[in-house]
Amino acid sequence: MGATPSLIEREARLHAEAVAEQARKDVELAQAALIKIIQANQKSQQKAAEAQLAAQAQVYKEMVATLQAERASREAVQVQYHKEMIAVVQAECAAIQKRANMDIQSAQEQVEKSQERDATADQEAIDAIKKVAGERVKMANAAKEEAERNLKEGIQPVVTPTPEEISAARRRARFHEHLFHIAVTGVAGGGKSSLINAFRGLRNKDIGSAATGVAETILVTARYASPNMEQAYAWYDIPGADTLKIPDWQYFNAQELYVFDGIIVLFDNHFTMTDIAILANCRRFKIPAYIVRSKADQHIRNIMNDMGYYSGDYESEDRKKTLYQAAQEQFIQQTRQTVKDNLESANMPDERVYIVSNKTMLDVVNEKKPENIIHEIELLSDLEWSRTGPGEEYVAVC
Repeated sequence: MGATPSLIEREARLHAEAVAEQARKDVELAQAALIKIIQANQKSQQKAAEAQLAAQAQVYKEMVATLQAERASREAVQVQYHKEMIAVVQAECAAIQKRANMDIQSAQEQVEKSQERDATADQEAIDAIKKVAGERVKMANAAKEEAERNLKEGIQPVVTPTPEEISAARRRARFHEHLFHIAVTGVAGGGKSSLINAFRGLRNKDIGSAATGVAETILVTARYASPNMEQAYAWYDIPGADTLKIPDWQYFNAQELYVFDGIIVLFDNHFTMTDIAILANCRRFKIPAYIVRSKADQHIRNIMNDMGYYSGDYESEDRKKTLYQAAQEQFIQQTRQTVKDNLESANMPDERVYIVSNKTMLDVVNEKKPENIIHEIELLSDLEWSRTGPGEEYVAVC
């Protein structure tokens, strides 16, 4: 008789439970085996890491040992180099000392030899010094005799300023590299200040004008700049020689005229020896010079009066113009002849003479149209030519 269904089911369930239990045990065994494997791997990795660290430590020790060996080797080389350098220096010092000893010995020998010649050499040196001193005394005496002879004959000494004196004079005159510096010379009362005012476009009573008067108003050089910045001039009013009690041949250097770019020799009635000396020195220093006679309107009016002219309403304009032209021509001829005669007496060549009126010059500078122009425009043009062009090629150039 076969098994009942309930028994079969029970056996099947028991078998399944046995299989499940066995599977659970197998899993546990597998897990335990896995844990052992993992632990074994960990121990293996730890040993490998420890071995690697030990190897790295050994490499580090070997590197330290190598570096220490290299440093010791370099230090040994440096010590050897220093020893060799010390030996070289000691050898050089010994050689220098040896040469010094030889030089000292040689010098001592020379001194001993020279001492034997000292008496003779000293005497020869004394004789040579006496000879040179004697020659210098002779030269000084000859120069003194020549100077005395020249003074007796009227020949004045020539004094040339040094470069230091020229530089100092330029500083005192307040020179500016972009200006043309013109000195105006002449006797006291000759119209220097009025002419400078006219050149600057100022009347005598204007603010900033140079002081004027019959008596000499300055005893030192006065500097005046042009109010118009377009006029690149600096004007210098030089004291008259007659007010300073300076000999004519000393006046040029005493007033430091050798530093100026141009010199106007102004005269009114008389052409003096000081004027001659200034022109002569201008030639020596190659300075452009301009002989100017001022106050032309006054002199021409005096000549007109001598010709019979009397100012008044009854004088016709035609007669006035005729007399003026005649008086002007006479004044120009007389002035030129006076200058020519004075220059010839000083053995100097003839020079151009500019005849001007201060009033007319003022009008020309201020761009007005004066009626009676003589040489005002020509003088201004020649001054500008000297400033901008080769002034040495123009007449009235020293």
